[in-house]
Amino acid sequence: MFMHRSGFVNIIGNPNVGKSTLMNVLTGERLSVVTAKAQTTRHRIMGIINGDDLQIIFSDTPGIIQPKYGMQKGMMDFVRTSFTDADIIIYVTDVVETPAKNSAYISKVAGMNIPVFLVINKIDLTTQEKLNQLSEVWAELLPNARQIPISAKERFNIRTVLDAVITSLPEGPVYFPKDEISDKTDRFFASEILRGKIFEYYRKELPYCSEVTVETYAEEDRIIRIRAVILIERETQKAILIGKNGAALKKTATAARKEMETFFAKKVFLETFVKVRKDWRNDKVYLKSLGYIVQ
Repeated sequence: MFMHRSGFVNIIGNPNVGKSTLMNVLTGERLSVVTAKAQTTRHRIMGIINGDDLQIIFSDTPGIIQPKYGMQKGMMDFVRTSFTDADIIIYVTDVVETPAKNSAYISKVAGMNIPVFLVINKIDLTTQEKLNQLSEVWAELLPNARQIPISAKERFNIRTVLDAVITSLPEGPVYFPKDEISDKTDRFFASEILRGKIFEYYRKELPYCSEVTVETYAEEDRIIRIRAVILIERETQKAILIGKNGAALKKTATAARKEMETFFAKKVFLETFVKVRKDWRNDKVYLKSLGYIVQ
């Protein structure tokens, strides 16, 4: 008798531990923005692996933080939701962070009655002795979790994580069409690619005060035409974003366009505009339009 297995595998953890990198290497797609800055991921992004007899729906989630304004509250709502619909939890930590950080979430993971995998990332940055000591600490915090040490950047032990997930998948239906790789649209990925470049090329508060919306996305036979708006909070930020004679924005947009062309496998014509909207991160109506409030 044919049995199909499927499940939601939700990746949770603190900022900058490598959750997005892990999901990208697991799915083989660059679905989540990866930068050196913390809190790059803002939305819950699903990456789907399909087989004849299985479907794995990975979810990358924002890093766990104490929210200071409306947008961050929405980000943490995504994290809380990922606890409620998970069939499997991957809790990601690394060899740098303090194990007891955000202990309330760790306690919540410890109390879950589903398979939990504790993935210790960045093991290329430590010694075996220190890793063993760290493993003992985590064994006390999450005694029922299976520990898997990895280096997502070096793609070490990724197959072990994937095999563990496949073995633990429950019997289930096909949740998404078998040819889909994510629940997000091409328009969403275009905005994320541009936002990722802002995180790469600008410093201090500006990346965290910015958001990208794609106003038009028109795909033709040979080219995709995209009109994107970069939202920031103050006129001074607008000047920094654009740069002298527009040089800074041109550099950012060019890098984004090139990555879009790789991602979509098609030529891209990208127009970028900058708008100021004061305190948009606390504007409930606007946050809802951006997808941070889903009720």
